Amino acid sequence: MNNLQIDYIYNTDKNDVRVILINCENKDELEKINELLKTDCNDYILVGLSGYDWNKDLSPWKAKAVFKNGEDFSGEGNKYLSYITNTVIPQIKNTINDKQLNIEYYAIAGYSLAGLFALYTIYNTDVFSKAVSASGSLWFDGFIDYARENKISNNIKTIYLSLGDKEAKTKNPIMASVYDKSIEYYELYKDKLNCYFELNEGNHFKDVEMRMAKGIKYILNN
Repeated sequence: MNNLQIDYIYNTDKNDVRVILINCENKDELEKINELLKTDCNDYILVGLSGYDWNKDLSPWKAKAVFKNGEDFSGEGNKYLSYITNTVIPQIKNTINDKQLNIEYYAIAGYSLAGLFALYTIYNTDVFSKAVSASGSLWFDGFIDYARENKISNNIKTIYLSLGDKEAKTKNPIMASVYDKSIEYYELYKDKLNCYFELNEGNHFKDVEMRMAKGIKYILNN
């Protein structure tokens, strides 16, 4: 995790803050998300993590590549999550406490495979109270079965899920299952906690920062 970069964006004038941990591409993406958020939300801190290995650190277990000549998934999500909970979270806490701010709760958010990772974390740690999976890769081999067979953290109060309305329109049979798998996941929790599913316009690559901002806005307000 030597290349992991941690960036902070503060938007608060109160002592009590909500901390949103985002696995994102870079600080520029974090700043774009903040620009979309700050007109409607406040009293939050965005913490962006970047520099991780996408297919290794964000995949919960080993899986074959979904594209021909693509890279297999290494499945080191547990190792990355352990680093987040044991090293990153204490660092965040110390940094924020140094500014004499009180952390109300932690949430985790991500897009695509990072969205899947956000959901995976809430079965394996009690750190987070809310989660955002924007256009999450719920097609990932075995994930829905994993969700059915494992208990979600008791601390989770809100889950936000989204998908583009064209994401399932692909010739790749694995990725074409993403809508059905997302609905299956939503059905698991819609009556147990505040689980919200939103369908956006476009394919997987449209309006990434906007979709992330919509999800974060939802969990901040619910």
